[in-house]
Amino acid sequence: MEADEFERLLKTFKREALHLEARDAYGTATELPYLAKWLAGEPDDLAWLDGWCQTLRKHVKAGRSVRRARIVSEPLSEYQLWSHSIAGPMVEAGEDIRWIPRPAVSAVGIPGNDFYLFDGRLAVFLHYAGNGLSVGMTATDDPDVADLCRSSFEAVWKFSVPHSGYRPF
Repeated sequence: MEADEFERLLKTFKREALHLEARDAYGTATELPYLAKWLAGEPDDLAWLDGWCQTLRKHVKAGRSVRRARIVSEPLSEYQLWSHSIAGPMVEAGEDIRWIPRPAVSAVGIPGNDFYLFDGRLAVFLHYAGNGLSVGMTATDDPDVADLCRSSFEAVWKFSVPHSGYRPF
């Protein structure tokens, strides 16, 4: 799947988008400069999140749901500490972001890659190199894969902590 098609999906799904993240660090081209600023103690007005937040508000207004579950190691990596520090605007715009310590999901079967599940039917797996840089994505509308993604997401979600209640360490 190409990035432009994925970006379109993020804007045009009909009912819900589920996103499961299980890595401790990522390195997207968009995020890296802002992470570097944070690591250097420099201020960030988070204006670069405005486009996503506008999209989230449109989804909420139309009755669509966006949920993200983050499986994290504790203490949190620098990336996840930064990610936690910038999540507020996305949560305020309507994305339900939740956190779960990795040991709490030891007995939950999850796919081997982070994924989005759009409208319960299209799974998009996100692929990363060892350093966290994105190396592509694949999509499938196989109903068995969609069911796996749904059941694993819901199992993780059941134990996760809403962003407002999660205290990183």
